[in-house]
Amino acid sequence: MTQAVTQDAQMRPVKIQVEAVSKVFGRDPKTALAQIRAGMDKQKLNADTGHVLGLHDINLTIRAGETFVIMGLSGSGKSTLIRHFNRLIEPTAGRILFDGEDILGYDALQLQTFRRRKIAMVFQKFALLPHRSVLDNVAYGLQLDGVPKPEAQRRALEQIALVGLSSFEDSYPAQLSGGMQQRVGLARALATDAQVLLMDEAFSALDPLIRHDMQMQLKELQARLGKTIVFITHDLDEALLLGDHIAILKDGMLRQVGTGAEILANPADDYVTRFVRDVNRGRILLCGDFADANVALTTDAPVIAADQPLENAFAVFATGANEVAVRGANGQMAGVLTSRRVMEALARV
Repeated sequence: MTQAVTQDAQMRPVKIQVEAVSKVFGRDPKTALAQIRAGMDKQKLNADTGHVLGLHDINLTIRAGETFVIMGLSGSGKSTLIRHFNRLIEPTAGRILFDGEDILGYDALQLQTFRRRKIAMVFQKFALLPHRSVLDNVAYGLQLDGVPKPEAQRRALEQIALVGLSSFEDSYPAQLSGGMQQRVGLARALATDAQVLLMDEAFSALDPLIRHDMQMQLKELQARLGKTIVFITHDLDEALLLGDHIAILKDGMLRQVGTGAEILANPADDYVTRFVRDVNRGRILLCGDFADANVALTTDAPVIAADQPLENAFAVFATGANEVAVRGANGQMAGVLTSRRVMEALARV
């Protein structure tokens, strides 16, 4: 991510603030959490007390309009964390703020309104109603919220068209492919016009080609709609493709938060280093991140955009060019990219 894009992201208002959230599963979670704070590890806690540490001292800032990816391997706590954002799971300790308001203080009616109008969830297993048509599935949440049926169906049809399922309105889930069913789930979430979409391993059950198509469609929709998306995945390539920022969890603890480029360039510890070791860095790192503003620019140097991945500069260097001029989003030259700086960036482990 270029400096200009990073600065723009930091200027967006905070949508979700996670403050020191911990979760322990068991009969006496607060006592168990005190033991964790005193130095007991997750394995010993489970062996000695039967309690399971889900999350420990998680702090995150998620800004409006960004795609924020939470990732980790199985058992890392990522699905547990996302279910705190709509209070499907209650924390043992900590606060969760939505537009600056602590949602843990909501009563039952406030929580119901919050779930119906401000936050929507797209599930891995689609969670479609098999006896309802595509149209009725997409309109279902609106009708639960009291929207008159004609208006609910009108809004549902708009979202069905948005996800590319026009002419399938009267079909039933069993008549659709997995990718099409996931589009129905996405359309249902979009129909509520919720400010935040929670997507828990939403594409992991899909075949690779369909999964890539859904990833690209999500990026296109996000560019048009500007929703705040919290996306859960165990796939680093998916995280790097979709995420404006990425949080990496291990054993319920936060190991690093940053842009994909920041994490690749400066992994926080040995675990993150191993996690990112096999990533195609040339496809993720951007030319603007490695442009040197202090190098004198040759007037006839070829030009490349700052938001292009480093691998797009390979063909230019293959022609014999020693340097590439990097142009920022504002049209001004951001600096010079040399073949040596590219090699250094790709060689860093």
